[in-house]
Amino acid sequence: MDSRLLAFNIYRKTIDGGGIENKEIKNIPAENVAFVKRLVQMTLRRQEFLKQIINKFMRQKIIQKPNNMQILLLLAAVEILYFDTPDYAVVNSYVALAKKINNKYAAGFVNAVLHKICYNKEKIVACKPLPFFPFPFRKMLQSSYCSKKIDSIETAALKEPDLDITVREDPEFWCRKLGGKLLGNGTVRLKQTGNISALDGFAQGAWWVQDFSSSLPVIALKDIKNKTVLDLCAAPGGKTAQLIAKGALVTAVDISQKRLKILEENLERLNLKAQNIIAADALQYLNNCSQFDIVLVDAPCSADGTLRRHPEIVHTRNIDDVKKNALLQHQLLAKAAKAVKNKGKLMYAVCSMCKQEGEQQIDSFISNYPNFKIFPILTENINPFHHLGYEKIITEKGFIRCLPDMLEGMDGFFAACLQKISE
Repeated sequence: MDSRLLAFNIYRKTIDGGGIENKEIKNIPAENVAFVKRLVQMTLRRQEFLKQIINKFMRQKIIQKPNNMQILLLLAAVEILYFDTPDYAVVNSYVALAKKINNKYAAGFVNAVLHKICYNKEKIVACKPLPFFPFPFRKMLQSSYCSKKIDSIETAALKEPDLDITVREDPEFWCRKLGGKLLGNGTVRLKQTGNISALDGFAQGAWWVQDFSSSLPVIALKDIKNKTVLDLCAAPGGKTAQLIAKGALVTAVDISQKRLKILEENLERLNLKAQNIIAADALQYLNNCSQFDIVLVDAPCSADGTLRRHPEIVHTRNIDDVKKNALLQHQLLAKAAKAVKNKGKLMYAVCSMCKQEGEQQIDSFISNYPNFKIFPILTENINPFHHLGYEKIITEKGFIRCLPDMLEGMDGFFAACLQKISE
């Protein structure tokens, strides 16, 4: 399949709520896969900015979700403005695609608009490519942050993230070995994001891919050797691997058989073994399970915090997603509370920036469950290498609150540790 047609199909599927991957991608050469992925992701990041630009050159404006011809214009504009492809080659290719997808009149329209973009290329490239957030996504964040903070998050999220890895042992050694940068929590950050499996240490199971912020909850638990841990919604297993590597006795539960298979494959590569791996709905499993020293609720959420790596998030998430997930999180916390031993800990984590899924969720839980108290996470607990600025990640109440504009960039994330003080 033609790479640009494949990019078109993936883009259309993505803004309709589907995944960015596509089974057809397996049928094209590896170098074309890299081109398609880069084109789709950059267009998702530039969509709102380019809508404003393209709207100046045509009568029928792109209002919300772009139609087929408008998707072609967006993809072509990204190639013209940000890729090294010659302008004439881009124009000719997308005009041919327009003719194939629609008709010769649509092709003439695409041709005219693209020539205007080529003519104004230098002026457009000189502009800061904002906005990134469409109105529904910005409105969703407005319930948690002021406009100035949202602007800061938006600017930071435009940057494609580096590759973060969690190392089983001796992160300083692997930092030198891989030519990365050591972060305060022990994460190694790499600039290289090519074939990950070809990097030193991958095949030997020395490390796994995990964003900086996602690694913090387990690090914050400190010494958990021989502690029994229930890891809910565990797949694909980054935190599961951390727990086992620190000596915990882990029961991993997830509703998805497919995702659990990935977890099992990851643990096998890392030579780590869970006590139990169970395919079950967490709410049902919690109805009749034993108690654990630690229960980790890695709760389903809007996942808006992952927007740097998944820019489609900003086009597919809104306040309704937050409300729906907040209800499920409330139910999970209520049932998970019963699975915590007396004096045990309940760690709650979500990759969401919205406070309805984070701070407000925990405030509500504490008010309803007086037998739990906040167990404040200390800066030194998540910063064993004593880097500067890590106190900004910890809130006044002792929660972890990460945002993309903090330190050197990270996923949006929230975590809180609670301790059961009585049955």
